[in-house]
Amino acid sequence: MEKRRCHWCSSDPLYMDYHDQEWGVPVHDDTVLFEFLLLESFQAGLSWITILKKREHFRKAFDNFDYQRIALYDNDKKEVLLQNPGIIRNKLKVNSAVTNAQNFMKVQQEFGSFDSYIWGFVNNKPIKNHWKHYEDCPATTPLSDAISKDLKKRGFKFVGSTIVYAFMQAIGMVNDHEKNCFKY
Repeated sequence: MEKRRCHWCSSDPLYMDYHDQEWGVPVHDDTVLFEFLLLESFQAGLSWITILKKREHFRKAFDNFDYQRIALYDNDKKEVLLQNPGIIRNKLKVNSAVTNAQNFMKVQQEFGSFDSYIWGFVNNKPIKNHWKHYEDCPATTPLSDAISKDLKKRGFKFVGSTIVYAFMQAIGMVNDHEKNCFKY
């Protein structure tokens, strides 16, 4: 018997695996949180499946999402990234990855971890929504607006409310699986 998944999840095995294993599962590891923050920022204006298909290229290009190393990237390293056909070659997004890594570490210094900071917005408890159809799910919420505003105030780039809401879904701060999905 085939599992019933959220409507947005296509029949692509990569998409199905991401839906089944990661999407909506709470993440508390700072390196994984940074990975999703970086990937979501590169996804802006593109489909998520595009990012998933390039994920391993991103992993190699960005030193396994090691934000401490990424924070030190110089112009030469950024130029190498911009020549890498395996990732999204957008100068603003590459620059934002470095800026966001630097600001990520500032948040860690202030809050002890990025996990403490980001999960503090939901009192460390995931929000579970009850959508019958994925189309009912909003692209932004007042909470994603507030987090976006705070991240921007802290110097983060490519963290608009839509990107932040997708990030919240990816890291399990929000569980938006449809009611008829086996992950609900």
